[in-house]
Amino acid sequence: MKRFRWISAIVAGAMLAGCTPSINPDEEVVQESDQADVETTIIPNLPLSDHYYKTLVPYKESASRGLVVSNLYTKYDMNEVETGLMRLSQNEFNTDDYYFQEGQYLSEETVRYWLARENQTMDKGPEYRGLNPSSLDASGNELDAVVKAEKAPVYLAHLVEQNYLKKTDENKVTLGGISIGLALNSIYYYQKEQYGEYYEQTIDEKQLEKVGKELAQEVVNRLRQRSELADVPIFIGLFKQEARNAIVPGTYFAYNVAEANSSKLGDWTSINEKYVTFPMSSPQDIYRETNDDFQKFKHDIDKYFSNFTSVIGTGFYQNNGLVKLNIEVPIQFYGTTEIIGFTQYLTGTMLKYLPRDVQTTVTITSSNGAEALIKKEANEDEPFVHIYD
Repeated sequence: MKRFRWISAIVAGAMLAGCTPSINPDEEVVQESDQADVETTIIPNLPLSDHYYKTLVPYKESASRGLVVSNLYTKYDMNEVETGLMRLSQNEFNTDDYYFQEGQYLSEETVRYWLARENQTMDKGPEYRGLNPSSLDASGNELDAVVKAEKAPVYLAHLVEQNYLKKTDENKVTLGGISIGLALNSIYYYQKEQYGEYYEQTIDEKQLEKVGKELAQEVVNRLRQRSELADVPIFIGLFKQEARNAIVPGTYFAYNVAEANSSKLGDWTSINEKYVTFPMSSPQDIYRETNDDFQKFKHDIDKYFSNFTSVIGTGFYQNNGLVKLNIEVPIQFYGTTEIIGFTQYLTGTMLKYLPRDVQTTVTITSSNGAEALIKKEANEDEPFVHIYD
């Protein structure tokens, strides 16, 4: 008979307050800056895991952070373009030696200029030239909307900067490397007339990859012109954004590194990652087994608990293998005992049908918000179960 780790919010708080192991105090260091003022920052001494960077306190937001909302189509892409870049950056900046900070070197104004079309920034210097194709023909006239979509779509939708800092022997932290994520459009949306309906132009994958790599080299060249970025590694990733109506995020498909003191990118490394939704009506071979398991999981819940709306799963695949499965279960009933009973049954059903070697998270929600959380790490038999008070 399985025993699960059931934990309520009150008990969790007591455990955190009374049973936390003794740890060293947080460390204060001086952060080097081009500014005249000396700034003291704190390095937390308790990392969440080896998969996360320690983040300096006080937290500094990127100057261009707000642009992501207007530049990317979905909340899923907004999250993945940043967290995916952080995950990939660990290939160059390991979590033991580097600390994370949002980008501090590219201002909102600079990012806006770089995301513009080339002809829209003609009055700016070459370092601010728009990275997207000009919308003008050889005579300087505006291209027809259809021609523009076919010959000169907007490729670059957004640019993300992340900084990775290192501690020196003088109890200081200084920039150790920079990561750039280039979010590229897989579909170009356009109007033939003002206030008219939108049309779609799918961008060829090979063309998107070619342009993305060219843009990456240009971005590295511009960053190297800044004295503060001349001698640090530059990690750069290419991200393909999903369609506007997608319910899964896009993914990074390639990355490269320009070593310190060099503007030359090395060989590109291809990335094989993909997000998919379950259940599928006609799954490909690599998804069929998991889809069958998910269908059994869903059918078992449908059989005994009909008072909920749907079960939706999102699988994250790396190199054609499932590594993470997130499941959302929206419910319509509200009674506490009913939620407890449903969570208990759901936990057993999850262990019965879903893959053991995959990190699995099940979130139960209602109109009141989150009701329960079930989480099982890969290859563990005992899940963590939390019912919210």
